[in-house]
Amino acid sequence: MSSTMVRQIMPTFTMDAYDAKTGHFKTVSSDDYKGKWTVICFYPADFTFVCPTEIAAMNAKYDEFQKLNTEILAVSVDSKYSHKRFVETEPLLKDLKLTIASDANQEVSRAFGVLVEEDGVALRGRFLFNPDGICVAQEVQADAVGRNVNEFLRQIQAWQHATKTGEVCPANWRPGKKTLPVNTEAEKMTGRVGDYITIEEILS
Repeated sequence: MSSTMVRQIMPTFTMDAYDAKTGHFKTVSSDDYKGKWTVICFYPADFTFVCPTEIAAMNAKYDEFQKLNTEILAVSVDSKYSHKRFVETEPLLKDLKLTIASDANQEVSRAFGVLVEEDGVALRGRFLFNPDGICVAQEVQADAVGRNVNEFLRQIQAWQHATKTGEVCPANWRPGKKTLPVNTEAEKMTGRVGDYITIEEILS
């Protein structure tokens, strides 16, 4: 597996998928996400335990992702037919709006560096791509612990702010909090970040 996708261009892909919003199968490709903020979110398998909680959490925040002009694509190695059955039978996935892609040949999981070769499944890998198709953030975890969708939304807000303004966002930053204007005051700030922001402000 590669060590990181960060700063790399989105791998090209084409996959069959189940569009839960319409209830139909379709084909998705990396070209569909050009020029958009995009989340590619891998999970190990349908009909497991932590996976539906993560998908449901992302779905519950779907409108917030849309307000941030951010597309979401969930991916596992299961078939599109498995995805359809999974959505239809798992109570947590009622009213799902997401599209779930089928990486049946495991090539996309491998390209993103999250394939567990000996098991033939993907790790919990979540990747954020900017409109230029460059990965700016990733989170990869093993099976037993689910990811935090609220923290991921915060990261998207921070990346979009930093991209728009040229400022950088300190630890724990969220909209309305203080940023670091390195784009205009880098020389003054060098070695003196504590003159601009306190640990109390960072943790508040």
